[in-house]
Amino acid sequence: MHDDIPLTTGRATRVLGERIRPAIHSSRTPVEITWHELPGEPIAPADGRALDYTPFEVGSAWGRAWGTTWFRLAGDVPADFAGRRVELLVDLGFDINMPGFQCEGLVYTADGEPVKSLNPRNQWVTVAEEATGGEKVNLFLEAASNPVLLDYHPFLPTQEGDITTSSPRHLYTFRHADLAVFEAEVHELSLDVEVLLELQAELPESSPRRMKILQALDDALDVLDLQRIPQTAADARAALAPALAQPAEASAHVVSAVGHAHIDSAWLWPVRETIRKVARTSSTMTELIGQTDDFLYGMSSAQQYAWIKEHRPEVYAKVKAAVADGRFLPLGGMWVESDTVMPTGESLVRQFLYGQQFFEQEFGQRPAGVWLPDSFGYSPALPQLMRRAGFEWFFTQKISWNQVNKFPHHTFAWEGIDGSRMFTHFPSMDTYNSQLSGMEVAKASRQFRESRVASGSIAPVGWGDGGGGTTREMTGKAERLADLEGSAKVRWEHPNAFFERAKEELPKPPVWVGELYLELHRATLTSQHQTKQGNRLTEHLLVEAELWSATASVRTGLTYPHDELDALWKQVLLLQFHDILPGTSIAWVHREAVEQYARIAAEATAIIERAQEALAGDGAQRVVFNASPLARDGVGGHAADVARPAPGEVSLTESDGGVVLANDLVRVTISAEGLVTSAVDLTTGRESIAAGAEANLLQLHQDFPNMWDAWDVDRYYRNRVEDLRSLESLTHEVVDGVAHVRIERAFSASRVVQELVLRPGSRTLEIAQSTAWHETEKFLKLAFPLAIQAEHTAAETQFGYSKRVTHTNTSWEAAKFETSMHRFVHVGEPGFGAALVTDSTYGFDVTRDADPEAGVTTTLRLSLLRAPRFPDPDTDQGEQTHRYGFVIGATTADATRAGLALNLPARERTGSPVEALVTASEGVVVSGVKLAADRSGDLVVRVYEPEGRRVRGTVRIAAGSAGIAAVHEASLIEDVQGAVEVTDGAIALELTPFEVRTYRVSLAG
Repeated sequence: MHDDIPLTTGRATRVLGERIRPAIHSSRTPVEITWHELPGEPIAPADGRALDYTPFEVGSAWGRAWGTTWFRLAGDVPADFAGRRVELLVDLGFDINMPGFQCEGLVYTADGEPVKSLNPRNQWVTVAEEATGGEKVNLFLEAASNPVLLDYHPFLPTQEGDITTSSPRHLYTFRHADLAVFEAEVHELSLDVEVLLELQAELPESSPRRMKILQALDDALDVLDLQRIPQTAADARAALAPALAQPAEASAHVVSAVGHAHIDSAWLWPVRETIRKVARTSSTMTELIGQTDDFLYGMSSAQQYAWIKEHRPEVYAKVKAAVADGRFLPLGGMWVESDTVMPTGESLVRQFLYGQQFFEQEFGQRPAGVWLPDSFGYSPALPQLMRRAGFEWFFTQKISWNQVNKFPHHTFAWEGIDGSRMFTHFPSMDTYNSQLSGMEVAKASRQFRESRVASGSIAPVGWGDGGGGTTREMTGKAERLADLEGSAKVRWEHPNAFFERAKEELPKPPVWVGELYLELHRATLTSQHQTKQGNRLTEHLLVEAELWSATASVRTGLTYPHDELDALWKQVLLLQFHDILPGTSIAWVHREAVEQYARIAAEATAIIERAQEALAGDGAQRVVFNASPLARDGVGGHAADVARPAPGEVSLTESDGGVVLANDLVRVTISAEGLVTSAVDLTTGRESIAAGAEANLLQLHQDFPNMWDAWDVDRYYRNRVEDLRSLESLTHEVVDGVAHVRIERAFSASRVVQELVLRPGSRTLEIAQSTAWHETEKFLKLAFPLAIQAEHTAAETQFGYSKRVTHTNTSWEAAKFETSMHRFVHVGEPGFGAALVTDSTYGFDVTRDADPEAGVTTTLRLSLLRAPRFPDPDTDQGEQTHRYGFVIGATTADATRAGLALNLPARERTGSPVEALVTASEGVVVSGVKLAADRSGDLVVRVYEPEGRRVRGTVRIAAGSAGIAAVHEASLIEDVQGAVEVTDGAIALELTPFEVRTYRVSLAG
């Protein structure tokens, strides 16, 4: 009997693919096609419909890379179609099965109403639910001929990723555009067979349930006439009905499905194409909502809703109506699905602020959870930030991609660096693009880690990444899987309802402490350096612009530039999307990102200068504006005053072909090869550099990962390394009491120029590096082997730092061979430490070596540049700049101060000193000062504890003549909470380790 299983399944599979599915549409008749190929960028739909159209023949080529072609499809419904559902079938030349990765289009009526999109899994448009015959068909199709970059030749270099280099040839062949009768019973039969085929494949081989399904399939195929499929489909369905009517077990796993598309805001397409992708998918989802009773579709990213509102208002009207009906679900509460590892804390706050502000203003609701399925690891600062922004749950999926260690939970509490916990869920089917296949549904049940106490998991259902969303086939499968023996139960459900139930089922969930580290895509901390550099620069400039603008508003009455700052922030937030900031998009995306960063930097700088001019007034002194919250050169944090350089001098002496730099705090020896062989903390006499080792050593690795070129660096890259010792020149001088050493090197096809600087009273050896980078598949590192027996690193993250051990005792620790930092990474042992600070580097690695005599060496290496060839074949090529510093004898407080100073350089101008608007006592850092987003005139002040300890302190607001009317604690998104007592302009506070607090200050004046 069991020998017949392959015969049944093989027979059913072939009949389904070769007979049933092709018979879903019958009685085809072609329509007339005319076209207009645009010479440049897309145009508005109204303009597209008004174009001059010329005849077009089926079988003709169309569509240059990244081009837009408008087609007009016209015809009459044949009289013999009367009484039947009629659909227009269009094949633009689809040759891969995944939507969103090749040509696609959006269909409009002659009146301009968007109907739905066309893609490989959605090639139909409803013409008439019940035709009368003779209806006129007049539809317009805006078709995008986006090139296939991934499926034909995965990971091979291509110039098709930028419109400036792509091929002008036509990419696609238009196959057909036909009116056809939709055979509903055949469609239903196809889903019956598909669901049962997939279900039996997941059941035990000899289970009675599987045997009954196989018998039902045989019975159905026996009554199905393969030459008369529509006429015999009902009889075949009747034979399958008993197998589909058996209810699921009472204890069956529950899959809470939500329609989904996860449209990347840019990736293998530019931002301008994402705008159209969102419109296409949203139009199809609102159409599917209208054809179903219970289907729910969820979409995140306020930016994507804003795009539809601006560029496709007709689509947006349908979205708003579906949101009001509770069927189209705003999710996530962020401006975009951001990277969460590299943005600053203030940037993540803005992701939440602008996201929730948009959803509340447009739809009268705020998403309750953070929906972030596809980011490349998750910062341990995130739980606190989510809680303080008012979120109740967190959803992601990406950790299931781990290379080595399987994450032990699906539903759990995630604890961050400050002790905050966030209720979290990972879908146990390990995908955010579920098709509700039998394999996926069975997997969701089989591997759910909390099955002893919890009843179910979430399934995001639909074609994603490039858009497409849920199909009618998926909703049909969900209907059959709602209560089916042998399967998990599938039901459309809002994620809020799932999380409410899950919290009740797990009142004491398992706890995961610390970062959610993705054991994959580690190179995203380094790829596309100029994109990362632009992000770091602009997010700091915008915080500075807010600071001085708020100060000027309170002190001088200068109008606060809300509109300008909002627009600039939203652009920075968009560029923090998890395929832009990580450096994994096509060349077009990163070319535009660099251009945008330059514009944002210029406009933010203009705002800063305007505010500083108002603050400084007409005074004649040379004052220094210190944007750092911590004092430097005698200028207080967030203040402007006459700089008072640190006392003492710097000496520079030649030694053995190299030089020795020294001030009152440190002595640094640079060898004849331009390497740092000694760095002594003069206050303790401690040597920082490991015995016999050399720091500031550039190292070049071969870098060819197994796959995902721009994303990945695999551990074996360390097996081959070249130390870059060759020196072209070493020159030195002392200028205005500051020591400078210039080093020039050449290697392979590239060149590096470094300038090492030591200032009076500074523990930091500053290094400015310019690299003419012309390598292929190489990884450039900068090594500092330190005479420090460090048990862990302390790498800055949002509002604090993350500790990671330096050993590799377990597979979890060994997997973290490339990790993240913000402005600093620190290593220390009791009584002594050192740090590296950077202005644009996010990746680093650490290794330990031991010598019986010298002890443990902890080597820190910054990750500087890569040269992957996919998806951008010219990644990082050309001139690149870095600034970093080696802080000798540093505590984490020293590292915090040095990192802030490096990233917030002082500005000088003529004027009068300016008192800081907001100051904090020692141990408390002011991270942001701005006016409230609601334009009430309230001052918003954010502070945090940076060193992982408890602290008591004060925050003082020097409001001057304005005066303080009241102070309230606030959420991160500026909701007013409890009142706070103020005494003489000071707020007393107690902070726990890494705690973040936000205050709203209402001014009296």
